[in-house]
Amino acid sequence: MNEYEYSGNQDKKKNYSGFGHKLVKVVAIALVFGLVAGAAFQGSYYVVGKLTGTDQEKAQVTETSTKGQISGTAVSTATTITDVSDIVDNVMPAVVAVTNISYTEYHSFFGGTQTYESESAGSGFIISQDKENLYIATNNHVVSGAESLTITFCDDEAVPGTVKGTDPSVDLAVVSVALSDVSDETKNSIKVATLGDSGDLTVGESAIVIGNALGYGQSVTTGVISAMEREVQLEDENGKTIKNKLIQTDAAVNPGNSGGALLNMKGEVVGVVSAKYSDTKVEGMGYAIPISSAKNIIETLINQEVVSEEQASYFGIAGVDVTEEVSRQYDMPTGLYVTRVAANSGASEAGIKKGDIITSFNGRSISSMEEISDMMQYISAGSTVEVVVAQAKNNYEETTLQVTLTNKK
Repeated sequence: MNEYEYSGNQDKKKNYSGFGHKLVKVVAIALVFGLVAGAAFQGSYYVVGKLTGTDQEKAQVTETSTKGQISGTAVSTATTITDVSDIVDNVMPAVVAVTNISYTEYHSFFGGTQTYESESAGSGFIISQDKENLYIATNNHVVSGAESLTITFCDDEAVPGTVKGTDPSVDLAVVSVALSDVSDETKNSIKVATLGDSGDLTVGESAIVIGNALGYGQSVTTGVISAMEREVQLEDENGKTIKNKLIQTDAAVNPGNSGGALLNMKGEVVGVVSAKYSDTKVEGMGYAIPISSAKNIIETLINQEVVSEEQASYFGIAGVDVTEEVSRQYDMPTGLYVTRVAANSGASEAGIKKGDIITSFNGRSISSMEEISDMMQYISAGSTVEVVVAQAKNNYEETTLQVTLTNKK
């Protein structure tokens, strides 16, 4: 598609033969023109000088021209980095390949329903471990709809993985791998990635991307940080719009790289590779989720546990999704439009009314009832959550309410 595209979920059945591009000869033509023009101009100076008896003084650019109020640029001390092999050797053991097996139902030509299996590939990196599990950070769209997940380590050992938690609003997920499934040899080969501070990044500094490009195994690309806090709008596999402020890089990002690591020159992970801009007119526009904003979300996904049935919480609302299309058509914010509020519920007591639009729940932007339900399975009754509501009575001006969840009945 001619928009931002996820760089993961690479279907291995696709044909990869369309990577060739026609070479443009403009550079060669310009070079020839430059040589001819340069000789012509040089000759004209010589002729004019001889005819007039004076030498034509040429304008020259000095090393520093600072006679005016605008100062000259400083001489840089930066060096070009051409060899990143030591960084790759150190970090590659922390990067994994993620294979997602899912099943999709479709209606056949004869009216029946059939199911087919599809395999997609993405990336991830080991972010932490405890006594029982390894935890792998990746993208939500890499693991979405998975019937089974396979994690392949740097030594090609493949083990099953389990989705520990997801946050679709920021396209992040955590996969757990039981240490008991990992051989001792592999345990000695792999590493936990060291996280950096994406807030310290500067535009123009060198960057590295490591991931499972095209599902063929780990590969490395290099480039620079092209821009910071680029607002990028993506559409997930369910057609929902996700808006994030991402790091832009010109290091090549290819299908299968999603969930991989964006590294600085210290070998620290500074971003979770998420998407690329796909257009025949565009080159070198890949995007990553800043690790400084992703870290807290990932830690929450690792530490959260599904509460028991006895502790399950109840919000007390019903609603319908306000999509981007509906938002534009009716001039209202995206989120969850409240169609009913149960009496004596936490929502009712907090002041949520029919017609309000919930835009955030417990610190996360939401666009559906499904997203709220997914978060609530980890929140016990009696807990107080922060809910941002665009109130219908105030022309959809947002206000933040504290909602104490009741017992599920």
